[in-house]
Amino acid sequence: SGSSDPYCVLKVDDEVVARTATVWKSLNPFWGEEYTLRLPRGFRSLAVYVLDEDTIGQDDVIGKVSLSHQQISAAPRGVDSWLSLVPVEPDEEVQGEIHLELWVPRQGHPRVLRCHLIEARDLAPRDPSGTSDPFARVSCCGHKLETAVIKKTRFPRWDEVLELELAEGELGEAVLSVEVWDWDIVGKNDFLGRVEFPLDTICTEPTKGWFQLLPFPSTAEDQGGQLGALRLVVRLMEDTVLPPSYYQPLIHLLTEPILCPSQVGAVGWEGPSGVAENLPIPTLPSLQPSAGTALAILEEVTSGESRQDVATKLVKIFLGQGLAVPLLDYLTTRELARTTDPNTLFRSNSLASKAVEQFMKVVGLPYLHEVLKPVVNRIFEEKKYVELDPGKMELSRGR
Repeated sequence: SGSSDPYCVLKVDDEVVARTATVWKSLNPFWGEEYTLRLPRGFRSLAVYVLDEDTIGQDDVIGKVSLSHQQISAAPRGVDSWLSLVPVEPDEEVQGEIHLELWVPRQGHPRVLRCHLIEARDLAPRDPSGTSDPFARVSCCGHKLETAVIKKTRFPRWDEVLELELAEGELGEAVLSVEVWDWDIVGKNDFLGRVEFPLDTICTEPTKGWFQLLPFPSTAEDQGGQLGALRLVVRLMEDTVLPPSYYQPLIHLLTEPILCPSQVGAVGWEGPSGVAENLPIPTLPSLQPSAGTALAILEEVTSGESRQDVATKLVKIFLGQGLAVPLLDYLTTRELARTTDPNTLFRSNSLASKAVEQFMKVVGLPYLHEVLKPVVNRIFEEKKYVELDPGKMELSRGR
């Protein structure tokens, strides 16, 4: 038909974490979707796969974009660019870990490399049943040995010790390779991943642990954008979270203008009698924020580029304290007091406008999902004809 029905799948270390909507009949899809992912600290890569959805049969893979942890970390302000899609090679789509113990006994002649292949976990499914028939192969200096095949599992346990004899002249720059394969009774075996070790390292000190399976080195040539390009905006934020007690002085300093305005001189308001009163939660019309509070100073010293991040953190902090609404009251009152032209009210890149925007994302989005999701689902399920513009409605259709 000359078009596709593309959608994207996000993977972190070959584990699917998100999927976009499908854009029907388009070669230039626009998704505009944003995801916040909590990643393990030691993650290796983030990959985005573009697929063509088919109503009959399996979806077709168009291509992928992959960013390593190092690539994302090297851009403090984030990655924002068009990236060319590359072909998806089956031998590069590996996942899982293998548990090994490797050592070379110091005594004995000839010297022997002993490989204890204990088990593997979370291997890629290669069979239609969603499992694999894995076996392991060790090779070094032209010698190869294999374990038994464990049928229909992605978590095989071999618990086998394979021994390779080493000639004295083979201990230089030799490499031990441990590969995992899926055994097939018909056709060639499928590659599941591998890991390599310098032989001199094993001779010096035994090696034991879980090791991430890696693909073969990529041999795919640059397609020069023939498969298309994907625009991504990716930003990595790495935080060290301390116990809550460490943050109490900061939280007290930030919430003090809201909870104890009379003590810091941050806010003054009057009760019905005209006398200043210490009300528990100040209301918007009566607030008179001072410029000497921590919140006010924070707004003054925050740059335009970081204001969104600051607003996001503030809203989360005050939501945790049950003070999100008083925070917005405080910030919007400052905005009202500092705005000289009513036509520009809340149109600036201010901490107040960013905080309100973030609050609506946190609170308003679940509300929209609860209220609108059943209606939207019903429209899709009943295949209703929906057109909001009366001028575009077909006269032959009933309204």
